[in-house]
Amino acid sequence: MSASSAETALVVALVKAGRTKIRYPADVVRDDGTRVTVRAPWAAPGVRDFGFVRFEPGDVFTEHYWRDRWFAVKEVRTGAGELKGWYCDITRPAVLRDAELLVEDLDLDLWVSADGSAVLRLDEDEFEESGLAGRDPAAADAARRALDELEHLARAEGLATLLA
Repeated sequence: MSASSAETALVVALVKAGRTKIRYPADVVRDDGTRVTVRAPWAAPGVRDFGFVRFEPGDVFTEHYWRDRWFAVKEVRTGAGELKGWYCDITRPAVLRDAELLVEDLDLDLWVSADGSAVLRLDEDEFEESGLAGRDPAAADAARRALDELEHLARAEGLATLLA
């Protein structure tokens, strides 16, 4: 699928430990064959307050998924367009099939505030408890490297350069 000029709809399916965590419709903004960029409103019911950011109805996520990288980067904005920051999921490379973008969440996350002053590694305890290192050591190593790469990019030059 190529959607570099016109938007097309698809469904994002986020899977964790073999179970579907959430499915939601999104509009394809761009698909260059390697990276798929979609836009969707906050898909969960109600507000989710993490302490360092609140996701709430009206927020808009521009989500970048790669077919060859072990992460996804989600730019989060208010409904009025104000940048909240970037929420990054460490995932297996995304697979697009029959208008469904399948993304396997590997527990590790990174939050980068809009001004870049806060770069937070998240859920490392969940990752260790998941048992991925024992089941699939190569995937666990790729996940750790992806988190390190994103953190380095966020601290060195910001994520905007990755998304340009």
